[in-house]
Amino acid sequence: MTEKDHFIATHSRENATLLNLLKAYPADQMDMTPAPKSRTARELAFVLANQELFFKQAAEGAIDFSLFANQAPATMDEIIATLGKNQAAVMEALAGASVQDLNQIINFGGHDMRRIDAMWANQFDLVHHRGQFSVYLRIAGAKVPSIYGPTADTQ
Repeated sequence: MTEKDHFIATHSRENATLLNLLKAYPADQMDMTPAPKSRTARELAFVLANQELFFKQAAEGAIDFSLFANQAPATMDEIIATLGKNQAAVMEALAGASVQDLNQIINFGGHDMRRIDAMWANQFDLVHHRGQFSVYLRIAGAKVPSIYGPTADTQ
């Protein structure tokens, strides 16, 4: 298995978990925030869906942080649709990227690294934000689905 194949397999598995988490969130709690400085659930869910585009950008060789300037859609269904569209774009970009392409150096948030390393860094950041979102689920009174095994709600 190549490093690219390993990344694709990991990313696909993590995306399935993310989708389950987003689907579990109550539609009537989209504006909930756990603290005054925190994002709303809608905003954090959109970060998760929109941050997916960093993988596409890294595969193509240019990172643009302005993608977060977009406003979050009104509903979770729209956010989930955005996630699906973005995931498809990532898989298309990865299909077109060679191992040599993914070993080229790019600047990711002020750090020079291989494209594939930028993708791994982004994957870890998404897992972090997904963890934040699981706390939002709990606060909103929803059941947290399995992430890396059973949760208190799935046992």
